[in-house]
Amino acid sequence: MKKIILFSVLLFTIITVAQHSRRDGNRIGIMGGITQTTLKTSNFATKPASGWVAGMAVRGNYYNDFSAIFGMQFFENNITVATTKPLSFTPEEVSCKSMGVQIRLLASYNLIKDHVSIDFGPVLQINDKLKINSKSETNNVTGTLLTAKEITDVTKLNGNAYVGISAGTKRIRAVVNYQYGLNNFLNNLNKSEELKLKNNNRDFKGNLGIISGQLLFNL
Repeated sequence: MKKIILFSVLLFTIITVAQHSRRDGNRIGIMGGITQTTLKTSNFATKPASGWVAGMAVRGNYYNDFSAIFGMQFFENNITVATTKPLSFTPEEVSCKSMGVQIRLLASYNLIKDHVSIDFGPVLQINDKLKINSKSETNNVTGTLLTAKEITDVTKLNGNAYVGISAGTKRIRAVVNYQYGLNNFLNNLNKSEELKLKNNNRDFKGNLGIISGQLLFNL
């Protein structure tokens, strides 16, 4: 994963320098904000939780009413999973943290040039295993025979569909977007027949939904 992130940073740097050196109206921006992530699954009970995102983006020249955006962002997304403590059987919502990088290649349609645009396109997401508090690893996932630790080895390479709107000035924009996970975020767990058996003999299936609000500052 570190090699992929390093390659992504290098690729983004090369494209950014190339775009900036042309000095023909392309914009380089830094951005950051908050996220709320949902895991849509019927395997166990989850709730959305807040996280953060930060990164950079290059917006290409306008062609008629269209432009292109290449961006890379680092993120920390969170969800909670319903569990019970092993000895007391006390309910506990365990926080599950997902950290990684997203690479976006978006088309942008300008409703009002330099001020309002609709952005859409694919996102490549690279993330690590879910991280949970070590004290909660042996908690039982409600409705299954699984422990909280056993559901952390999620899919590392994911594809999302992105749609959003940005509004503001040439220098500062507010960006609101939604991403839907196109692949099965829990599919990696299906490699273990033991885990599937503990999951009421059912396949694991779950898709991410990510809402984000950010501020973009163009350099």
